[in-house]
Amino acid sequence: MSLNRSEKEAVINEVTSLAAKAQTLVIAEYRGITVADMTKLRVDARSKGVSLSVLKNTLARRAVAGSQFDIVADQMTGPLIYGFSEDAVAAAKVVADFAKTNDKLVIRGGAFAGKALDVNGVKELANIPTKEVLLAQLCGLLMSPISRTAVVLGALAAKKGEGETAAA
Repeated sequence: MSLNRSEKEAVINEVTSLAAKAQTLVIAEYRGITVADMTKLRVDARSKGVSLSVLKNTLARRAVAGSQFDIVADQMTGPLIYGFSEDAVAAAKVVADFAKTNDKLVIRGGAFAGKALDVNGVKELANIPTKEVLLAQLCGLLMSPISRTAVVLGALAAKKGEGETAAA
């Protein structure tokens, strides 16, 4: 289905606004994936704040021109799905998790913080814990010395209490 000029401009404007807000772009080849599997992927992506789009590559190249994702324009060939996310790891995590269960989705690469990522870079980005998990780990690290001190003081108080009862 061919698009007329105004439809193409609308697509370019939409993808340009996505790219302006996004921190991460993941590109994957979807050749051979069933409609049901693609629907599952889109539902999962939507629930995690990832925008997945199947775009004409020429329109995608025009949309990312001049943005931080311009560095991957040369990889935009073939049947691709583009995943944009405002969260740094969400797009990579959604695509990498789906690629583990479906061998027909092949990760091609991506971009994060103005740097091009290869397949391994996308997988490493996907393995980074979420913001909430990282904050919980930080709180645990900050509370660890305090809790250890409390345990030691409690043990000292118990020992003193035993010594006083034995003396009485």
